[in-house]
Amino acid sequence: MHKKIMLNWQANNYFGWGLLGLNIFQRWAVDPDVQPLMGRPIGPADVQAMDPLRMFAMGPAVIKSNTFLAGLIADKTGAAAKDIIVVNGFGNRFGAAAAPHFKGRRTIARCVLEDTRVDNARQLLASHDDVLCASNWSADILRATSGKPVTMIYEGIDSSQFFPGPKSGVLDPSKFYVFSGGKIEFRKGHDLVLAFREFAARHKEAVLVAAWHSPWPKGSVGFQGKLKAPLRMDARGVLDVKRWVIENGVDESQFLELPPTPNPLIPSILREMDCAVQVSRCEAATNLPAKEAMACGIPVILANNTGARDLVGNDNCVALSAQAPVTSSSVGTEGWGESSVEEIVAALEMLFTDSESRKQIGARGAQWIMDEGRTWGHHAAALKSYLLT
Repeated sequence: MHKKIMLNWQANNYFGWGLLGLNIFQRWAVDPDVQPLMGRPIGPADVQAMDPLRMFAMGPAVIKSNTFLAGLIADKTGAAAKDIIVVNGFGNRFGAAAAPHFKGRRTIARCVLEDTRVDNARQLLASHDDVLCASNWSADILRATSGKPVTMIYEGIDSSQFFPGPKSGVLDPSKFYVFSGGKIEFRKGHDLVLAFREFAARHKEAVLVAAWHSPWPKGSVGFQGKLKAPLRMDARGVLDVKRWVIENGVDESQFLELPPTPNPLIPSILREMDCAVQVSRCEAATNLPAKEAMACGIPVILANNTGARDLVGNDNCVALSAQAPVTSSSVGTEGWGESSVEEIVAALEMLFTDSESRKQIGARGAQWIMDEGRTWGHHAAALKSYLLT
């Protein structure tokens, strides 16, 4: 008999929480033990670029999930939730990743908290049975503050899509392409990524390829960090990323801005890259763009702090060891780390000049992802076992 499990947030192909939900949902949709449910309807906009076979396999489960959700919302007594296992999503300050939260026969709080101001954890998680997170850094914080059992399960990548492969030949082979992914914000360290300008000034063949757009552009407006110019909207109400990059010292010919791109199209982009730079000041999980690049055999320059530490091992990336303390007036930053611009530039220089090191680090990274089971298949299986035990 199928056990009903609700992941109470949005499934989507464009952002972290969404990818988590959609990848688990796909795998559970064909699992005889589970009837997957999402806390928000799954519609065409959520599955852009998904191939027809996956759509076919997932389709019946989507209909059941959307129908069940409609009935659950209409049921003001909450009785419908009593027969299901509910995983409610929590962000910073324990804000809801989807509304409303539901109480099931077993209720789990999945917490993705970069903000370390968690004094109210016991109160806000009182109605939940257990706590779930996705990095050892997060687990340590939650064990110390929540008063609940805490389980850590790593997030993953889709190994059927993210894997090493040849370049297509569509880009200029004389260029050196540097990838950076993630929405623009202080935590993600895009001001540190733009240390690229110092490297690019010496190497005119260097090109920064940025996948920085998100469904929440207003949250990025005004970001400046350690740069001289802030990020603004253009006349169309779209983030003027290219202008921002140019104003902060990168030549226009050395920057390529990617539009919002659904996740299934990202592998073909990553396999064209020579390296990736992911220098977040904090990751509550483990940095999804970094994992995806590693899985594709692309050497990653990675900030060795917070949750991203769980990605570092066996020379599988270029780990930035210099991590200065971070202060902020708006969020708690205990344990965060700020990478050295000098170390970022030195790492770029090393990878640029040593093609053999690029190849070896990339290969070790891809093998490590598989050896460690950092895939959505492993994640879905581990989560199922945890919830049904």
